[in-house]
Amino acid sequence: MKSWQFRGLLALIWLLSTLIDRVWWRSDGGLPAWDQADYLNSALDHGRALAALPGGSWQGWGSLLDLSPKIPPLASLVNGTVMAFAGDGPQQAAWSLSLWNGLLLFVVASWALELRQPLKAAREFALLCSGFVAMAPLLLELRTDYVLELPLTAMVALALWRLGSWWHPVHGGRWRQALWAALSIAAALLVKQSALLILIPVLLLVVVSVSLGRGSRFVARRWQFVMGLSLVIAALLPWLRHNWITTLGGTNRAVLESAALEGDPGVLSLEGWLWYVRLLPDQIGWGLLLLGGSGVILWSWQRHTRNGDEGLAWRWLILSLMAGWIFTHLSPNKDDRYIAPLLPMLLILLTRGVWQWGLWVKQRWPAPFSWLPGLALLLGGCNMVWTGWSMQTMRLSQGHQGPLDAIVRRAGGADPRSQPVTLIVVPSTPDLNQHNVSYYGRRAGGRLVGRQLGSSRSDVKPVLEQAQWVLLAEGGQGSVRGSAEKLDLAVRTSGVFEQVETFPRPQGGTYSLWRRDAGSVDPVFFQERFPALAAGLSQGPAGLDAVFSSIAVEHMLDGHFLYRDPLKKEALSRLATNPSDKEARWTLALLAVLANRPTEAAEQFAALEALLPDNPWPSAYRSVVTLAGWNPWGASFVAAAARQKHGNQPVLVGLDAISAVLGGALWRLPEAVQSLPAAVRAVENSLNSQENTSN
Repeated sequence: MKSWQFRGLLALIWLLSTLIDRVWWRSDGGLPAWDQADYLNSALDHGRALAALPGGSWQGWGSLLDLSPKIPPLASLVNGTVMAFAGDGPQQAAWSLSLWNGLLLFVVASWALELRQPLKAAREFALLCSGFVAMAPLLLELRTDYVLELPLTAMVALALWRLGSWWHPVHGGRWRQALWAALSIAAALLVKQSALLILIPVLLLVVVSVSLGRGSRFVARRWQFVMGLSLVIAALLPWLRHNWITTLGGTNRAVLESAALEGDPGVLSLEGWLWYVRLLPDQIGWGLLLLGGSGVILWSWQRHTRNGDEGLAWRWLILSLMAGWIFTHLSPNKDDRYIAPLLPMLLILLTRGVWQWGLWVKQRWPAPFSWLPGLALLLGGCNMVWTGWSMQTMRLSQGHQGPLDAIVRRAGGADPRSQPVTLIVVPSTPDLNQHNVSYYGRRAGGRLVGRQLGSSRSDVKPVLEQAQWVLLAEGGQGSVRGSAEKLDLAVRTSGVFEQVETFPRPQGGTYSLWRRDAGSVDPVFFQERFPALAAGLSQGPAGLDAVFSSIAVEHMLDGHFLYRDPLKKEALSRLATNPSDKEARWTLALLAVLANRPTEAAEQFAALEALLPDNPWPSAYRSVVTLAGWNPWGASFVAAAARQKHGNQPVLVGLDAISAVLGGALWRLPEAVQSLPAAVRAVENSLNSQENTSN
């Protein structure tokens, strides 16, 4: 097979798979559910931030990084750019999945070429691998489901392939290979941090092999590794430095808390280790699993015969697959699609098993049974197609339908001429939730966002005081707590809201849209209470608790954060008249904290240190935000100076020690360990004292 034929057939595989995907998308009239709408929102945000979509403009790097507080931005940047060309509808946005699929097929084919010799046989093998990847039921599902697993799968495969090429003891060790490996690893990590589950074990293997290697070529490899590591860190650092606190919190919720809430099996339990194994027949197909698996056993049995394999390259692939499989199983949170990044390697290995059966038949019965390998391939492929077809047909029949678009447009969404609107969404169903309300409300440059309230009885009062638009459900409420019924009843009976319109639901029941009655009680604007709340920070943890309890609800009621600009302008105006205005300083400091601008916050807290020389809390806050800005040395200096001034206040002692340790003063680790519990107790005592006083 010639090179142009190989490239043409590979392109044909991509075109056919894309055609199948587009047919599915045209048949699917369903609405994006929670996760899908969340990722569509992220793509929309990043497209707007790049000024590529209506309703957005370039606001600088800080504003761009604000859009990815928990998950890295690369996939959303690519997907948002595709939206700019293809359109912002779900079916149009899905063109990005076709691009990611094209990258995956290219990587699999290129990787497979390095596993076999001679080149002619390798090309045939590579096309077979790509064909199986295109037909795999799980990957077919991911091509028609707007989540991040397909981009993650493509980028992890690219990173492992390029890293393996550089690691190869004979053909690797070149600077260009190291550069491509570093860029690929950085890109994989910038798609989703869960790429670490598969990359960490092989990176540890690389570190050990490079460190223990002898000879001049390993000296060069060590320098290449240092260069690559520096490049990866440089690529990740801007996003990680900007969002490291929210990333840690989001990862904890997504991995540990979600696993507990969903009842996932324990990491060390037998059920946990069999969790993904039991899914393989549906994700790959019984035919390929049995034929390829038995072929791998045959290949292992005949491994000493000359069969055209590149042994070291296969060793890398198998080690990567095994290590990634183990680390993926060790993650507490489990989901059907989390195994997807391992499937390309598994499919390549199973394809090698199928290939081995073909070689064995040709060697044993050269002429009479030469048709057997083709028949086996046909049966295996038919099984994969049937499994994928069954799954996709079932998904089409379960598509979520509802009046979402009509509701959003009635409330003023999807219209760039309308004023910013926050629609409070009380129900949470696959066809209507805060995420898809926001997505549909902001399409075409619209400025309507949805926010979920009702998870606590305390939500009732602020909704009645401030909300302008509320969406309720008659019938099934979806995945909400019982307290949502209290909010639902309050909206209907308070007299504050009037019903605008009802919308029938295909599954029975209705949704009803409510608007604040112009003749009812005037709303209480949060910006009027904000300065007093901010000044309450001077009380320490008690004031901090009150602030963030209010902020949590306010950011639901005002999804556009419209309160911030007027407050900032007013505070700056007051400071221009009176630089010693403490309330204005507290306001600007808190606004900077909420906007994730630690440097600006530190400046205001420093000014408050001078204005409130007897209060230790401005120093404590300044130390915290300085630490959040990745300056542990400065944070330790601030806390140490405050200790000299205010005495050994437990919180200041803890901040001083922890910041010093993070800055490299490891000899202070015992002090940090000892001071942390005392600081926590001091905060808890302050909160308990405040609670007792209020009671």
